[in-house]
Amino acid sequence: MDGVGAGVGGDIEVVGGRENNLREVRVRIPRGRLTVVTGVSGSGKSSLVFGTVAVESQRQLAEVFPSFVRNRLPRYERPAFDRLENLTPAIVVDQKPVGGGARSTVGTMTDVHPVLRVLFSRCGRPSAGSSNLYSFNDPQGMCPHCQGLGRTVELDLGRLLDESKSLNEGAIRHPAFAVGTNYWKRYAQIRRYEGKESLGRGPLVFDPDKPLGDFSAEERELLLYGGGFRTQRPQGDDAGNIAFNDYEGVVPRFTRRFIAPGLESLGERDRRHAEAVVHEVVCPECEGARLNARARASLIEGRSLAGLCALEVRELTGVLERSRVARDPVGGPAVDAVLAVLRRIEQVGLGYLTLERPTRTLSGGEGQRLKTVRHLGSSLTGMTYVFDEPSVGLHARDVDRMNTLLLALRDKGNTVLVVEHDREVIARADHVIDMGPGAGAGGGRVVFEGTVEKLAESGTVTGRHFREPRGLKPAGRLRSPDGVLPVRGAALHNLKGVDVDFPTGVLTAVTGVAGSGKSSLVTGVLVEQCAEAVVLDQSAAGISARSTPATYTEIWDPVRRAYAREHGVDPGLFSFNSKGACPGCQGRGTVTMDMAFMDPVTTVCELCAGRRYREEVLGYRLAGRNVAELLEMTVEEALAHFTDPVVLHRLAPLREVGLGYLTLGRPLSMLSGGERQRVKLAHRLHRTGVVYVFDEPSSGLHMADVGALLGLLDRLVDAGNTVIVVEHDLDIVKHADHVIDIGPDAGAHGGEVVFSGTPHTMVRSARTHTADHLRRALPAGGR
Repeated sequence: MDGVGAGVGGDIEVVGGRENNLREVRVRIPRGRLTVVTGVSGSGKSSLVFGTVAVESQRQLAEVFPSFVRNRLPRYERPAFDRLENLTPAIVVDQKPVGGGARSTVGTMTDVHPVLRVLFSRCGRPSAGSSNLYSFNDPQGMCPHCQGLGRTVELDLGRLLDESKSLNEGAIRHPAFAVGTNYWKRYAQIRRYEGKESLGRGPLVFDPDKPLGDFSAEERELLLYGGGFRTQRPQGDDAGNIAFNDYEGVVPRFTRRFIAPGLESLGERDRRHAEAVVHEVVCPECEGARLNARARASLIEGRSLAGLCALEVRELTGVLERSRVARDPVGGPAVDAVLAVLRRIEQVGLGYLTLERPTRTLSGGEGQRLKTVRHLGSSLTGMTYVFDEPSVGLHARDVDRMNTLLLALRDKGNTVLVVEHDREVIARADHVIDMGPGAGAGGGRVVFEGTVEKLAESGTVTGRHFREPRGLKPAGRLRSPDGVLPVRGAALHNLKGVDVDFPTGVLTAVTGVAGSGKSSLVTGVLVEQCAEAVVLDQSAAGISARSTPATYTEIWDPVRRAYAREHGVDPGLFSFNSKGACPGCQGRGTVTMDMAFMDPVTTVCELCAGRRYREEVLGYRLAGRNVAELLEMTVEEALAHFTDPVVLHRLAPLREVGLGYLTLGRPLSMLSGGERQRVKLAHRLHRTGVVYVFDEPSSGLHMADVGALLGLLDRLVDAGNTVIVVEHDLDIVKHADHVIDIGPDAGAHGGEVVFSGTPHTMVRSARTHTADHLRRALPAGGR
């Protein structure tokens, strides 16, 4: 095969793979080739690639280190398989959030920022000193006002206080200050302490029944910012039990407790409540530069370090290439090192990013591609690179660039293993493994192995959809709008005063290359002015190891109450998170044993045999089944079993989005990305007559699943809703009634509406990146 990296040694061979839903899978993965693993969502792709091959490779690699080192490495349990041969070291490039907190930026993650710091320490004038003095993560280099964050969080009193209410009525709108809490008592029940003679005497500092709006200026100042005196307040039920505290106003107390540690350090619940009453502003001292005055004053050819980091990568590349310092014997090597990384960032289609961009704001696809940048300059060969749907979040134009990257890794002598649904990625594969035939218990088998050409001739679900691309929806079936949602002068992020009308009563696809401004326009501007919008974005689904379809759809509470009524017992008995939980596994169904320096071992709980409940709970039956048997039912079986209209109403959407095969008790943390996405869709489909906004709902979906998604979107529109979809998948664009294309490019080169009209008009006359790829994606005949 021309241009294909030479295979070294035998193929990677999996024998008897049984992880999750795999059914004694036996498969060969050719080394030194690009292999794409396909199949409908939930068919077992991730179980084979990540859960078996990648995990076992990393587990065995860790074993070569001394026990002292192994104890500090991630621990992997041995997957369920009989034999796995010819493994090579695996590097997993997934879509998990990059993380790193508020201090992590594109520049720090890619190691460009440290090299630029070296450059400024050598060539910056006036010099701030060594490279760490240019670091916003070092106390010697960071801005003292914002501690190197570039932004400060301030309490928004308008959000925190309800001026029409008194303290006793809950005037402070934050759970930590709610009526009855300790913080509330420190304002509503305190008296000044002026010696023992004042114990329990004297008026309260604040009238707890007086609306805050009626407070005098002095009272308001004291409540919010006061301090410097001691107070006494009743504690517990015994009014004589006096507690003493140094008084602290609401603002300094809230700042100390929730803002000073950093919102990212708070638990999810505390962070969510805090974010509701604060707002973020650019640091007034460093104006977002993060650095102290000395580091900010240091320049190279008129630009500070922060100024360079504020440029888009593609612009920064040009600035450095043209700079005099690039030809300087001292600064030249540092510039060359920076340019090498910047060009790789551009190569993966992220030239619109800036080095100052916080990594926490990156999408999953952007984060995955930045992780890839680290490996493009590596000289290692004979590795296995494992990618999780690298096309997610990419416009069709940028998928071509990603394919080039995958082939470059292969041609260096590596094995590249990709879980993917995108036609263009599949088409570039040397070898295809198709999992199926269905999902869940209906999947877990290898239904095809071979070349792309053979896949197109096969009868598998993937094969059929691969060889038969979808055409445009017939013009006669296009819906007519019944109104518009106008947006005027939108200037958020890179939007350039955009004026556009979103038609109502139809399905609208908002398209454009990554970074063009689609999400800024839709989820940033339109949603803000459209209070009735139901937003389904790509944020976490709020799942945990204890979340199941039964708990997530909120059917388990009425089910538990029904059991309790039938037998006259506490509903808590029928919760595996409460009184009914098996004491051996605390309701998890499995027990994980820490084996010290060896790998941890997870086994089915011997006490409950994986059923999660105490034995006595399983003796209670309703309609012939106990609660453990109910959790083993699939959604389809449950819909036939239950008669409660509330339960049926909440479960039905799971079947609508193609998840009827899931069992009610399957942990959501074990679902594939496509399955989790559809669980979220199902959870939000209970309202009509509103505007639904979807952010790339095709993420993680097989071509066949996209067809089911389109049917679901159609039903929403036909029920009287307006549906707006931010999307790259061209099958969804073909099916839309209206298309709004943002561009022409990304970052500063985007932010404009470059087309608005029907898909048919786009194909005929538009000259945009989306239009070009839409024409190429049509079947023979152009329709």
